[in-house]
Amino acid sequence: MNNTIRVERAVMKMTQQQLAEAIGVSRQTINAIESGKYVPSTVLALKMAKIFDKHVDDIFVLENTD
Repeated sequence: MNNTIRVERAVMKMTQQQLAEAIGVSRQTINAIESGKYVPSTVLALKMAKIFDKHVDDIFVLENTD
C-alpha cells in the first residue's frame, strides 16, 4: 500500500509530531505509516483524511500486489 501522507503534511506545513498529536498516536507510528512499514487502522486512516480534508482513497492507494 502506498500513501501520500508525507506530501499532505508538507502541503500543510505539518510535522510528524503535529500530525501524531492531532490523531492521538506517536510520532513513530506516523513514521512507520509513511514508510509503508505499518498499515493504519480504518479509524486512523479516517482521522488522517479528515485532517487533510481528503478522501481516504486519495491518501492510501493499493498496489496491484496488495
